[in-house]
Amino acid sequence: MITPIYNLKINHVKWSEYEKALRTIRTKVFIKEQQVPVALEWDEQDTSAQHLLVFTSTNEPIACARLLNNGSIGRMAVLKEWRGLGVGAKLLNKAIAFHRQQGISVITLSAQMHAIPFYQKAGFEVISAPYLDAGILHVDMHLIPEKTSMTDYLADI
Repeated sequence: MITPIYNLKINHVKWSEYEKALRTIRTKVFIKEQQVPVALEWDEQDTSAQHLLVFTSTNEPIACARLLNNGSIGRMAVLKEWRGLGVGAKLLNKAIAFHRQQGISVITLSAQMHAIPFYQKAGFEVISAPYLDAGILHVDMHLIPEKTSMTDYLADI
C-alpha cells in the first residue's frame, strides 16, 4: 500500500549512518534503470555531502538527494513506484530550503533532459547547452533564490 504523500518524512542523514539505504535507492534508479556505470555513480563527495532521505510512514526509504556545500543538488532519485506522486517535488523543496538556510546565493544542479520541466516549475533556469554525463543528456540549471519567495519552498515541508 502506498503511503499518502503527507505521511512522508524527509530527514537529513549522514552517509556513514545511512549508506546502505542511499546506495540501494541510487543503485535501483541510476545503475539498474538508467544504466549509469557503477564507477561513475559513487565518488568521494558522498562521505562529505549532506544527504536527504525520504521515508514512508513505515520507515521505508524511497527517495534521496545529495547536497554539496557549494549549493549543488545532485543524485536526486525517487524509486519508480513513488514517481508522479509529488515525492520528488517535496524532496526538491526541502533541498532548496536547506541551501537557502545556509545562505547560498545560487543553487545549481545538473538535470537530465526529461526532467527540465520538473525543475523549471521550481524556478530553475537552463544555463548550458546539453552535454553527455554517464551516457545521458543533461543540462546545467540554476536557481537564484532572491528571485523567488521562501514560502514557495517551505510549503509542504
